[in-house]
Amino acid sequence: MPQGGGRFRVRVREGAAETTHEVTVSAGDLEQSGAGYPSPDAFVRACFEFLLAREPKESILRSFDVSAISRYFPEFEREIRRGG
Repeated sequence: MPQGGGRFRVRVREGAAETTHEVTVSAGDLEQSGAGYPSPDAFVRACFEFLLAREPKESILRSFDVSAISRYFPEFEREIRRGG
């Protein structure tokens, strides 16, 4: 996986409805939680799949850092590492 974090714009579409989210991922989060994923994009996609399995797209914050997910969902770190 490439080193370094970044900012990602994620669009979630369901039918005609769409939401857009700005997601920040630190290099540390990529190293710690995303190491098993082939790319930062794949890691961010997995993060959204995790979130969408638990809440509707409209409930996901419009702007957040990946590290915030575990504050809302304590199982996030364990689950995301298994998926990579």
